[in-house]
Amino acid sequence: MAIPKLTAKGTSVANKERVDTRVERTRTTVLAHTYDLLVQDGFSGVSIDEIARRSGVAKTTIYRHWPTRTRLLLDACSKLGVNLEIPTQGTFETDLRQVLTDVAQRLENAGWAKVLPSIMDASERDPDVAKVQTLLQTIWAAPVVRIVEDAVARGEIRPGTDADVVAAEALGPLYYRRWFSRQHIDPALLDRIVTNLCRSLTDAR
Repeated sequence: MAIPKLTAKGTSVANKERVDTRVERTRTTVLAHTYDLLVQDGFSGVSIDEIARRSGVAKTTIYRHWPTRTRLLLDACSKLGVNLEIPTQGTFETDLRQVLTDVAQRLENAGWAKVLPSIMDASERDPDVAKVQTLLQTIWAAPVVRIVEDAVARGEIRPGTDADVVAAEALGPLYYRRWFSRQHIDPALLDRIVTNLCRSLTDAR
């Protein structure tokens, strides 16, 4: 009979792996239900009691992984939010258009677009939430920042172009339509953004 390998504390490796798998499965389940509740009720409307009821995970177990409700909500926001691909095979114009089209579709359809306003509201009073909002914005802007940097390296747009400023100019109109004017983000708007940015970044090089 094979003798199971032991860790330094005498626990078999197989048992440790099973425990690790259960822990990861529990965390994934809790985070998924937390995110669903965030989409449904907003940041301030989510309770540990309801997360426990929906997920089937005991409150004591939840608190063992996340000492506070805020820590759990922040973890759910940061791990289950938007995940945008960064196109790097085309030109600045085609890459920018692809990213903005992806963002526009997600803003109008994805659950995280419903969560952000409640995060913005909570961030005005909670510094920890404000940090997560900043992190999420950095993640969403990353594809635009990357394609600007690549275009500068290729000599396609002006050297010294501030990628963060371009990201704000590209994404700002989409955010305005989604959360402020509440208008449809149509292809015509995307065309204007791309055309204006390409013109301003390539003129007088």
